[in-house]
Amino acid sequence: MALTKSQRRLRIKNRIRKIVSGTEARPRLSVFRSNKEIYAQIVDDVTGKTIVAASSRDKDISSSKGNKVEISALVGKSIAEKALKAGVETISFDRGGYLYHGRVKSLAEGAREGGLKF
Repeated sequence: MALTKSQRRLRIKNRIRKIVSGTEARPRLSVFRSNKEIYAQIVDDVTGKTIVAASSRDKDISSSKGNKVEISALVGKSIAEKALKAGVETISFDRGGYLYHGRVKSLAEGAREGGLKF
């Protein structure tokens, strides 16, 4: 039986999560992409806490103009800025089952420009 798109993505996501996990020294940058928005959060999986989060719905980002790829880069820069304030410099990148392409790639490159190392 064929898988739906969402079932396929969840299968890939679970495969990635077996390998990528966040620790206190190197938390995980988790990405969720909906049709209109993009969300990112830095998570310490050992304690189960979200350290910082950013999304395209934040007031400073939602007011800016541009296409979804450009806004994703702004979200990446925003999460990097918040993470550096919280004392996080190196992370593990969790693409959440999405292809490293388009908005996900733009968010990752924005985070790197903002000063995160991964």
